[in-house]
Amino acid sequence: MRIAYFNANLRRGQDGVTRVMYKMFEGALARDHKAMAFTSTMPDSSDQIIPMRKVRSVVLPLQKNYRIALPGYQMFAKALDVFSPDIIHINSPCTLGFAAMKYARQFDIPVVATYHTHFPTYPRYYGFSALEELTWKISRYLYNKMDRTFVPTRPILQELTEHDIDRLEYLPNGVDLTLFSASRRSQLWREKITKDDKPVVLFVSRLVWEKDLVVLAKAYHILRQKNLAFEMVIVGDGHARKEFQEMMPEAHFLGYQSGQALSEIYASSDIFVFPSTTETFGLVTIEAMASGLAPVAAKVGGAVGIIEEDKSGLFAKPLSGEDLAHGVERLIVNKELRLELAHGALQRSLDFSWESVLHQLFASYQSVIYGRKRHLARAA
Repeated sequence: MRIAYFNANLRRGQDGVTRVMYKMFEGALARDHKAMAFTSTMPDSSDQIIPMRKVRSVVLPLQKNYRIALPGYQMFAKALDVFSPDIIHINSPCTLGFAAMKYARQFDIPVVATYHTHFPTYPRYYGFSALEELTWKISRYLYNKMDRTFVPTRPILQELTEHDIDRLEYLPNGVDLTLFSASRRSQLWREKITKDDKPVVLFVSRLVWEKDLVVLAKAYHILRQKNLAFEMVIVGDGHARKEFQEMMPEAHFLGYQSGQALSEIYASSDIFVFPSTTETFGLVTIEAMASGLAPVAAKVGGAVGIIEEDKSGLFAKPLSGEDLAHGVERLIVNKELRLELAHGALQRSLDFSWESVLHQLFASYQSVIYGRKRHLARAA
């Protein structure tokens, strides 16, 4: 099988989507498939585990670590013609994704997408709430051109169905259970953060407003006003970092982390807090759970498909700093509950092995290719 992947960014580890995509690449290679990727942002040469081609692009004004491709498929058509894919897999609904969709439809190539990012929720965070319906319209247009769209959690699949998006398939993301493990806990790291072994509350994310950073800051101040003994650790970077850091001056901001350094931070913390209401899955949540942390997350979207309430984590009312603080407080003051939920979270993470996810993905590719051939044969 020959698979062409499209995503605006392929800088390894920069976000959850790229971590998922590299697992797809590795899965393709392990099964002796041929894969090629097209992107606006190339990774280091050592991370180019499959052939990659950069397309012309410009920097996004509010997201300077990301670039957006110039419109049209002419800039990659020649390379894609030579590669001659059996199937195209789109991973971001940007100009590059639209161009790949148009190429696929122009030349009758099967095309699928993964609904990684819940873009229709983003306009409200930048003062453009009126554009939310337009964003749904654009999303509907793109994903209804797909032979199949993979959706990582059932609550998001239901929401897409309600917005008239068709041909959906539930396909969760996986978690690297070797990299993210409670065995990576480091007392040396903890001693740098908390001298008297206070509970460490961790937040890992791109630092952008659509991750509901304001809600987290509010919860943090409520907890501080109660004089609870804990340390707050923030991992990640983004355009909102400077202002967010000013909101939480006593928190430990560690910047962008990846690989073993990130896994050590997870495993050496105690509570994972995630207020985001815009997640389709929440890869950082399942990574924290696999690392032995008890999560407290907003009860909406991707988290609902991962956490089992009061068994493998706690939920808070969406956009409620007070309720988020209440959930974290319960785990700070009740070590027994914290350990019980951490154990449940670890057990729950075992349901998300990459091997089973990739087996379903490549079987679905074959099904889509076969279905497209049958469709073309009937049309002929």
